[in-house]
Amino acid sequence: MKLIGYFRSSAAFRVRIALNLKGITVEHAFRHLRKGEQSTPDYVALNPQKLVPTMVLDSGEVLTQSLAILEYLEETHPEPSILPKDPVGRARVRALALISAADIHPIQNLRVMAYLREKFDQSEEAAFAWSRHWIETGFDAYEASVAKDRRTGAFSHGDQPTIADLCLVPQVFNAGRFKVDMTRYPTLKRIFDTCMKHPAFDAAQPSKQPDAEK
Repeated sequence: MKLIGYFRSSAAFRVRIALNLKGITVEHAFRHLRKGEQSTPDYVALNPQKLVPTMVLDSGEVLTQSLAILEYLEETHPEPSILPKDPVGRARVRALALISAADIHPIQNLRVMAYLREKFDQSEEAAFAWSRHWIETGFDAYEASVAKDRRTGAFSHGDQPTIADLCLVPQVFNAGRFKVDMTRYPTLKRIFDTCMKHPAFDAAQPSKQPDAEK
């Protein structure tokens, strides 16, 4: 399999963590989002959304959207699992994951920031303030959801990493870029610190990717 990503992409980060957790080796390829390499005709033919990640299977089938790729990896490589076994637990984990992946990330990612600057004449400071607002709004909800819930353990759900953590960790990295005060979110910070002590998470972080830039 081949994973096409970008070192700073939160969505690609999620998939890298899953691959590491499950011990799956893939070929890595890269598209530099800031240079517009996601808009070249050959890539658009693979992924009409012009986003990363894209996973190309050995069969030639193409998968897009990080959560869909995570579910595929879970179904084809079920151990170790990144979803709880009980239906309610699975629903909780998916809901937590969507706070990061659906409610925060899409409205503060690279193309939204660029649109704010280019079409609405917003300064870099204003665009950063936009991003902080939506990260903090999502983190407020996530913290409230996990802080006093008995199902929260070392990770967002129990004592093994799940899809919720795979989506949370990249968003905390983003929060650092946008200068979000993580002392407001002690449970999230604790979970993040626990995750980053795990080799699968550590090896997936942006600074350790072949295409990483300072």
